[in-house]
Amino acid sequence: MKIGLEVHVQLNTKTKLFCGCPNSVPKDAQGASAIQEKPNVHVCEYCIGMPGSKPRVNKKAVDYAIMIGHALDCKINSPTFFSRKAYFYPDMGKNFQITQYEVPVASGGIMKLGPKKITIKRIQIEEDPARLVHVGGGITTAQYVLMDYNRSGTPLVEIVTEPDFESPKEARDFLQKLSSILQYLGVYDPDVEGSMRVDANVSVGSVRVEIKNITGFKEVERALSYEIIRQKNAIRRNSAIARETRAWDADANVTRSLRSKEQEEDYGYIFEGDLPSFSFGNDMLAHLRAAIPELPDQKAKRYGQMKINQEIAEAIVSEPDLANMFEKVIEKIDTQLAAKWFAGDIKKTLNYNNLHVRNSKLTAGKIIRLLSSVQNKEITDHTAEMMLRDMTVKEVQLDDLGHSSRIHDEKILEKAIQEVLGTNSKAVLDYKSGKTESFNFLVGQVMRKTQGRGDSDTIRKLLKKLI
Repeated sequence: MKIGLEVHVQLNTKTKLFCGCPNSVPKDAQGASAIQEKPNVHVCEYCIGMPGSKPRVNKKAVDYAIMIGHALDCKINSPTFFSRKAYFYPDMGKNFQITQYEVPVASGGIMKLGPKKITIKRIQIEEDPARLVHVGGGITTAQYVLMDYNRSGTPLVEIVTEPDFESPKEARDFLQKLSSILQYLGVYDPDVEGSMRVDANVSVGSVRVEIKNITGFKEVERALSYEIIRQKNAIRRNSAIARETRAWDADANVTRSLRSKEQEEDYGYIFEGDLPSFSFGNDMLAHLRAAIPELPDQKAKRYGQMKINQEIAEAIVSEPDLANMFEKVIEKIDTQLAAKWFAGDIKKTLNYNNLHVRNSKLTAGKIIRLLSSVQNKEITDHTAEMMLRDMTVKEVQLDDLGHSSRIHDEKILEKAIQEVLGTNSKAVLDYKSGKTESFNFLVGQVMRKTQGRGDSDTIRKLLKKLI
C-alpha cells in the first residue's frame, strides 16, 4: 500500500497572490472564519479572468514559501518561475491556473515523524481557484452550481510528499505536525474555513486513485481508510481499479467517482509569459532563515531538558499559543505541575469546546492564579478542573477563591464520612475482607459529598480511623 499527500495551504497575506485585492476572511466573535460572506466582492479584472488583465507577484507570499521550505529542510531553487496549467473548469475564469511545475520554489525536504522520515518532494506557489457552491446537494448531486470569486487568487503553497505513508493514521499525524509548524511560522490561520485542503493519493495495488479536496485531519484519515477497503474489496473480486479522481462524502462516509484522472501532460504546462523568473540572493535567503522561530521539535527537545516527559512536551508544543502561555506560567508555577495541566485538562477543555488558546477566555495570569491555588493546596484538582471549564469560555474572576477552598476541618469531614459509611455498608465489609479498591471507592464518595473540596489525605486518615 502506498499513500502520498498533496497539501494546499492558504497563506495569510494581506492581499492576493497576483493582484491587490484583499486576502481577508471576516471572523465571528469566537475568531472562526465567517461563512456568510457576501460573494464576489473582493474581486478585480484579474480575479475573474478578464482578457488583458495582467498578474503581478505578491512578494510576501514568496517569502512565506521560502520560510516553509527552510522549515522543512528543503533546497530553495533559484532561479524559479511560474507556469500556466491549462484546464477547462468553471472555477478558473481564464481557463488556466498560474502555478509552478518545472522548477518549484523548494524541493527535496524531510519531516521527521517519530523515527520515520517523510520526504517532501516539492513546495510550489500557486493561485487558488474560485469557490464552487453546490446548491441542492453535494458535488455529485447538486441541482446547480454558483460561483464565488472572492477566493480566486488566494495565495497557496502546495506541499507534495512522496508516497511514504504506510497507514491513514500516519497521514493524519503528518498533517497535524505540518499544521503546527505552519502556525509557528505565522504563515497560515487554521481557524479560516478550508485553509488547509488535502488531495490524498492511495494505491493498494498498482493503480493510483486521488481523493480530492478533503478538509480536516480526521476526515483525511477516514477517507483513506474507506478507500483502502474499497480497493482491497475490488482486488478480492478481481475487479479493475480505475485511475480516477474521487470525492470524499463525509456524511455518507464513502468516496465517489468524479472523473478519470488526468496525466500531467494533459495540462499543457507552458511558461507564464506575463511574469519573469525569480532569483534569490544569499542575503535574502539568510534573512528569511533567521526569521524562523523556534519550531515544535526544537521546543519539545528544550522541554525535555527541563525533565518534562516527551509525550507531554509534544502535546504542549502542538500549538504555539499554548506553548507561549505555558512558558509564561512556569515563571511562577512549578514546571511539572504546569506541564501536567497544560498537556491534560487545559488542552482537553480547549478541544472539547473546539477552541484554540487565542480565541478562548484563558490568560496566563488566570492560569497562574488557578494553579497557584492548586500548588498551595487551597483547592483540589477536581475544583480547579471545574473552574477551568468556566474560565475557558467565559469571564471568571479568580481573586476570591474562598468559596472553593479545600476543606481540612475534621468535624466537617467526619460528618461527611459517617454519611457515606451509613449508605455504603457493603463497600465497608469488602474493604475489611481485603478488597483495597473498596477503600478508594469510599474515598471517592466522600469527595463527591464534599463537592471535590475535601482534603484527600485527611479523608483517608479519618476514614481508616472510623472504619
